[in-house]
Amino acid sequence: MKLVDPQAIYGLWLRDTKRFLRSPSRIVGSLAMPLLFLVFMGFGFQGAAIPGLPEDVDYLQYLVPGIVGFTMLFGASFAGLSILADQDVGFLKEILVAPVSRTSIVLGRIAGGSTTALVQALLILGLSIPLGFAPVSLLSLPIAAIFLVLLAITFVGFGIALASQFSDSEGFGLIVQFVIFPLFFLSGALYPLEGLPSSVRYLAYANPLTYGVDGLRGVLVGTSSFSVWLDLGALVVSSVAMVAIGAALFQRVEAV
Repeated sequence: MKLVDPQAIYGLWLRDTKRFLRSPSRIVGSLAMPLLFLVFMGFGFQGAAIPGLPEDVDYLQYLVPGIVGFTMLFGASFAGLSILADQDVGFLKEILVAPVSRTSIVLGRIAGGSTTALVQALLILGLSIPLGFAPVSLLSLPIAAIFLVLLAITFVGFGIALASQFSDSEGFGLIVQFVIFPLFFLSGALYPLEGLPSSVRYLAYANPLTYGVDGLRGVLVGTSSFSVWLDLGALVVSSVAMVAIGAALFQRVEAV
């Protein structure tokens, strides 16, 4: 048995991608909450005096990378739900007993979940342009895509690691929402981290989403709290770590 089977990875990626693209209601539902945040907060706080916000940056410009990052977090983390859904219909048991390594299964799931999360984020980014968002340069978009991919890998790995510890989707859904929103609010997606107390700021610095949002803001808007290279390095570390953790925990899943 190969440690990494490209054909198995491709098959799982194709299945997850097709299932997502063939569910218009799922696509619309995944965009609803980020779009509400973008519209109501982007226009509601337009012109407001927000501590730490650069004077030459409009709040909508500042907000869009944060909402795109939130879309990645939300979509990628819930990729773990597909594992539990497959468990309910018996598909998970079939792939677990197949002559395919657990590592290949995890990598296939990460590839599929990352693709669907990336589609959601790009749709939100596209919808933000008619609302008034403008990237500093079209050349910044390929660099932003790198940050989006690393964010997706990080949080799909997180979703898989978490899902492997549950046997029911209800418990997973409650816990993942309990984790997602603190990560979102402690990422600087909605407001600058400089306005937070120093003790809380240290928690934000341990949050991978912080570096994803900051990196997206640096390449798309031209303002960031950290070096873009620091943001990129932190995301590379977090993505590798979460893939390793997800693969290790998935090894314990039993075919029942």
